[in-house]
Parts: sequence; C-alpha cells; structure tokens
Amino acid sequence: MQDPLNLVDIQAITQESMRWVQTNILSIHTTIQLAMLVVLLLITKMVHRRLVKQLSDVPNTHRLAKVIPLVHHLLFPLIGVVVFGIYNVVASIYGLPNQVAAIITSLLIAWSVISTASFFLDNGYVMRWIKITVIGMLALHMFGALGQTIELLDGFGVTIGDTRITLYTVLKGSIIFAMLWWITSRISKVTDKRIKKAKDLTPSLKVLFSKVTKITLFTLTILIGLNAIGLDLTAFAVFGGALGVGLGFGLQKVVSNFISGIILLTDRSIKPGDVIAVDDTYGWVNALGLRYVSIITRDGKEHLIPNEQLITQQVENWSFTDNNIRIRIPVGVSYNTDLNKAMDLIVEAANDNPRALKQPEARCLVRGFGDSSVDLELRVWVNDPVNGMGNIQSEILLAIWHKFHEHDIEIPFPQRDIHIKSGAKEVSC
Repeated sequence: MQDPLNLVDIQAITQESMRWVQTNILSIHTTIQLAMLVVLLLITKMVHRRLVKQLSDVPNTHRLAKVIPLVHHLLFPLIGVVVFGIYNVVASIYGLPNQVAAIITSLLIAWSVISTASFFLDNGYVMRWIKITVIGMLALHMFGALGQTIELLDGFGVTIGDTRITLYTVLKGSIIFAMLWWITSRISKVTDKRIKKAKDLTPSLKVLFSKVTKITLFTLTILIGLNAIGLDLTAFAVFGGALGVGLGFGLQKVVSNFISGIILLTDRSIKPGDVIAVDDTYGWVNALGLRYVSIITRDGKEHLIPNEQLITQQVENWSFTDNNIRIRIPVGVSYNTDLNKAMDLIVEAANDNPRALKQPEARCLVRGFGDSSVDLELRVWVNDPVNGMGNIQSEILLAIWHKFHEHDIEIPFPQRDIHIKSGAKEVSC
C-alpha cells in the first residue's frame, strides 16, 4: 500500500515543478513563442469574425438548416487549426520555434472533436465538463506535468479498512461516474422510445419494461461508479441488510405502494388512457408510476392516487374491457302526453348527438308512474368516456327540451292537491 506523501515529498515536487516552469516557460525562447501565439490567436479571431458575417448572409434553406449551426459551432477551432497548422509548416521550413504552436494545434484539434460530439448531444452541462477535463489532461500531458499531478493528488487520502481512498481516485471516479450517468441517461431515453413504439406490448407492459430498464441501468451505473472510486462493494452487504430491515419497519407505505405499482403494471387492470373513478375522483389515467397513478379530471386537475389505494379499494374502470358506456337520463312527462310520441322524440334527440352510438341503439323506457309525471328513462351508449359524461347528458337534455316545446309536450312540475274538510267535531277535554 502506498504511503501518503509527507511534507518533504511535497516540497520536492513543488521545487521540481518550479524548476520546470523556469526552464520551459520563463525563458526568452518561450516568451517569443507566446508572443507569436497571441498574434496567431488574433488572426484566428479576425478570420472567424469575417466568416461568421458571411455565413449570416447565406439563405437558411431546408438543406442547410442543420449544417449551418454545426459550422458555427466548429468554425473557431477549425480556423485555429488551419492558422496554427500553416505556422507549423512555415516554422519547420525556416527553423522557427513552434513547440507552443504545436501544443495549441493539438488542443484545437481536441476542441474540434469534442465540439462535434457536443453538437449532436443535448446535455451541454456534461459536455462542458468533459471538454474541460479532456483539454486539461491533454495540456498537462503535453507539458509533461500529468504524472506529477497524478502523484500529487494520489498522495492525499484516507484509509477505510483495507481500502484507501485518495483525492485522485475520487476525481477519477467522479469523472467516470458522470460519463456513465450521462451515457445511461441516453441509453434509457433511447430504450424508452423503442419500448413505447413496440406494437406487441400493452400500455401497462410498456410502462413496466421502461421502469425496470431504467432502474437496472442506473443501479449498475451507481455500482460501477462506486467501484471506480475504489470502494469495496462487498462492504455494502451488511448495509443492504440493515436497509432492508429499515424499509420493512419505517417505509411500509412506500414499499407497499412500490409493490402495488408493480402489480398494477403486470396485471393490466389499469393502463394509461383508461377512464376510472376512485371515490369522488373521476378522470382518465395519464401515467402509471411506481408510487402513484396520475389521474386527470375534466376540471384539468391532476390527482396523484397512491397505488395501494387502487389495489385495496374498489375502482370503477369504465374502459377495462371496452370503451362502451351506457348513460341513463331520466325524463318526466305529463299524464296528458302521448307517450309513444314523447318516447320517439327522446330517442330522436339522442340519435342526433354525434357522440351517441347507433349500435347498441338508444332506447326509451317507461320506468313508472310518479306523483306528478310519467317517469321515462333514456338509455344511450357512448364509446368515448374520456371526453366527459356530463356534457353529453346536458346536450341530450337540451335537445329533448327543444323537441318537447316544438310538439307541445309538457314537462310537469310537482303538484299537490289539498282537501279541506269543514265541520270537524269538537273534542271536549
């Protein structure tokens, strides 16, 4: 096991670094190269500004819509590569110093490659840090300081059991973990899109496979990242057992909702797009999660119902087998009404509605003789409960109202007959 660097080692490394700086940087030879470097960068900037102005005048056609942004993205490093490349050729011919220019050319090439990759990737934050890390390591390597930097970082650390964690391993593991996390996110998105496009899978199985794939990928990423830092994964066995006990006692509801979510996804009793009613909540299923089900009501409110509630309580699924739903609309008419004519008008009003199905056909039944009216009931079928039920009832009732007025059919209101008897016997006390 390597011992941590002591104060003497640190002083020796510092003195060696300062000696290298004085020899390779703080010299007339290097100063001339740095001055030439400034001149070349100014030339690159002027050419870049001129070309950007000319590109802005190019008509942005459909074919150039994707090419022009890429050219803007790579223009500066590519111009720099050309300018510094020309200088390197001229310097090699006439024997001019070009060590710094060669280093800058290599950095610009690396910048171009990374910029090309970042253009096709939508995570600018990750690419920015990758760019900084790669260019920084390349610069240290070109100046010959990469090995000393790694040795210096590896000297600071702590020992946990049989594992030694240094600043170098933490930085290396963090970089690997960030790259793996980004790659996993991309793979997860691509896999999720492929699963959603699969025609042989039901909506519930699509959600289940998507969730399982995502959890598996990110779990592997975390384990690989911890291993890259240098942690012994076998040490997590005891921690995993303690965590399981904690989940059993302290997170019963969370685990219950998690297991209930898996059950809902596997038994396909509820799937995205279903119209369900839970207690007083009526709406369509927007999304299935491992902890809750998202239900959007006709009011535009999104209710997050815990999965456990959908497993243990009664749920009305209006589209479990099919989407056909029968609506019952009560209608009362006067006793003086021609019932056959009134029933025909009610059915006609229902059939005039575009949402009403012709098969099964609408029917009107006599349900009873009430105190003030003959009680009729319209039964009509729809196959789009997701569009709401109250609105179609309102439309049909309004159509019945108009048809009754056109044919002088009375819709009665409650009536009571009062009989007053006079000459009641007096009761003596």
